[in-house]
Amino acid sequence: MTRPARNLEPAGSARDLYGVELRRQRQLIGLSLDRMSDIVNYSKTHLHGVETGERLPLPPLSEKLDAAFGTGELFQGLWGAVKREHTPRRFDHCLELEAQAVRIQAYNASVIPGLLQTPAYMRALFEEGERGRACTEIDALAAARLGRQEVLRGDDPPACWWILSEATLRLAVGGPAVMREQLTALLPLVNTRRTTIQVAPFALGACSLTSGTLVLLTLPDGSVTLYQEGAGNGEVFDDRETVTRRVGDFDYMKACALSPRESAALIQAALESYEPCEPTRT
Repeated sequence: MTRPARNLEPAGSARDLYGVELRRQRQLIGLSLDRMSDIVNYSKTHLHGVETGERLPLPPLSEKLDAAFGTGELFQGLWGAVKREHTPRRFDHCLELEAQAVRIQAYNASVIPGLLQTPAYMRALFEEGERGRACTEIDALAAARLGRQEVLRGDDPPACWWILSEATLRLAVGGPAVMREQLTALLPLVNTRRTTIQVAPFALGACSLTSGTLVLLTLPDGSVTLYQEGAGNGEVFDDRETVTRRVGDFDYMKACALSPRESAALIQAALESYEPCEPTRT
């Protein structure tokens, strides 16, 4: 039996507001879901799910809808609100600044940074860390995080420099297949015009950035905002003293970590450690 559509609450939910506005704009110009599907190249099932609030609008649907309806950046703006709605509140301000940043520098101690995560890796993290949530909620969290990666695909993406603890390569999130895909996705980004990845090996030992996450966001006016996160908590700083100290810590880690070439070799070695074993021939 078909499940009845739930009542949308656009006044209290960005996702519901997105669905209501999509249906309104579509009906305003007399388009069926089938025709809309042809125009934006998304399935009718997905579009219906977005309209009824059952699915999140996967990128880059918002840009395609704005182009199709001639609505400027209406749906792109709504998508920003939807993403924030499905992100822990402590990270909201950091997300807003991340979308504006011209330079992003980050250190991660235990997991691959969100901007670099594959969908399967994301889902594995959420399924373990958000136990008890429904599949649709996990889908929403993953879609929101995936949407953040749009900043890397724009016409003028920020310069990004990530330092990853070797632990991020060795922690088998989601199992071997997920890790092979994730580490394979890292390799092309190790040393490009806009991206750098270094690995801090276990042999480096303890340092001021050994645990947690550190993100430094440089805005167009040259100001730098710091976000740092530990187990279950995060905080944003923009005072000069704190930011200057943590920028120094990050620069020191750059000097101590492996070079991009050495980092690529270590990522490749970790990737190969997840390769499936060949069956024994008899």
